[in-house]
Amino acid sequence: MSPAITDLVYLLAAVLFIFGLKGLTHPRTAVRGNLLGALGMLVAVVVTLLAQGIDYTLIVIGLVIGSAIGAILALKIRMTAMPQLVALFNGFGGGASVLVAGAYLVVRPDSAADILVATAASGLIGAVTFSGSLIAWAKLEELKAIRDVRFTGQQALNAALFLVCLGLGFLLVTQPASANLCYWGMVAVALALGVFLVISIGGADMPVVIALLNSYSGLAAAATGFVLSNNVLIISGSLVGASGIILTRIMCAAMNRSLANVMFGTLQPSGDGASADDVYATVKSTSPEEVAMLLEVASRVVIVPGYGMAVAQAQHSVSELAKLLQARQVRVEFGIHPVAGRMPGHMNVLLAEADVPYDSLKEMDEINSEMEQVDVAIVLGANDVVNPVARTDPNSPIAGMPIINVDQARTVIVIKRSLSPGFAGIPNPLFAADNTLMLFGDGRRMVTDIINALKEAS
Repeated sequence: MSPAITDLVYLLAAVLFIFGLKGLTHPRTAVRGNLLGALGMLVAVVVTLLAQGIDYTLIVIGLVIGSAIGAILALKIRMTAMPQLVALFNGFGGGASVLVAGAYLVVRPDSAADILVATAASGLIGAVTFSGSLIAWAKLEELKAIRDVRFTGQQALNAALFLVCLGLGFLLVTQPASANLCYWGMVAVALALGVFLVISIGGADMPVVIALLNSYSGLAAAATGFVLSNNVLIISGSLVGASGIILTRIMCAAMNRSLANVMFGTLQPSGDGASADDVYATVKSTSPEEVAMLLEVASRVVIVPGYGMAVAQAQHSVSELAKLLQARQVRVEFGIHPVAGRMPGHMNVLLAEADVPYDSLKEMDEINSEMEQVDVAIVLGANDVVNPVARTDPNSPIAGMPIINVDQARTVIVIKRSLSPGFAGIPNPLFAADNTLMLFGDGRRMVTDIINALKEAS
């Protein structure tokens, strides 16, 4: 296949990538966008293999093994574990860039300076992405060994590791005779840098970290594209890198975090605050029957889902409750915080799975402007994203983070197993507010009990 034809087909693949990303911007076109992106990648892979004229044996073996693993993961993965899977995918992308660039350096250690620069960039970014993503996965899995690892001088260590990586990268470019040694030395230091960058970031910032690591994986792929002189890899990597940065910026705004704060793992502010015993001294509990009575006389209800809904797999019960209330002429909406759950769009995916109409999903700013007109706000498994401390305590770990102002509704029902803190690890005074009632128990079972109580009362 001639280079001209190869580049022309690469251009077609790039167009499919762009239209695929455009489709992903709206739930109604998301499936089509996914299919277009997948088709673009299929076209790019097939053309690359045909253009190189290589032995396909190992490639086919790798495709079979990788496809089997991917299929098993897709079928078996729990929706609650989807953020962890995304973190691993980001890491695998970075790791692949490291290995491809390293393999090319073994074959062509005498490459031109611009190729060596791209190789160094691919190794540095890819290694940071790989190890950082593994740490993000471990934090999302809430492994206690690394859940809150912080120590004095951590930022200075990060800066020193980064400078060492830059120094080894410079030697890689200027001393081709020792390029392989410098490359793998840089990769080893970059792996350590990725660990220490992410390990100090608080759990509440994990959605932002995932978006940033996704961007890193794209930048690593783009750098590898320059190493291999592969146009479609440069384009696709740049698209992923740019879209990841944009998403990171959106997430940062939603969390009131600066991009520098997340990139360099700056520790979050912390204050002594009131103890949980003091905060929860006036908590009032309720029952499904009492909640049903409140819903019977309500004209407007807002449901605010969180990670607890995913854990309880309550999205289908929530959808049934919404339909039941709507059949009784109750206006039901869903308040979606941009970082509710453990990754961007987590709640949107769960509710879409339960056939909740997209028009019922309201963004934070839209629902906040009308929260005072809401009769009943039901908080299902959310914690940090509805914690009013974000507005009132400047020393809180979530200080300044925009939240959904459910405390301004006439009545708040919080469905939660216990008074345990959210990912930020702080108590939530909403639970003890005068207009709040706590419904303790498994989310799905409690919603089902509310539905049954409503049906019995009719």
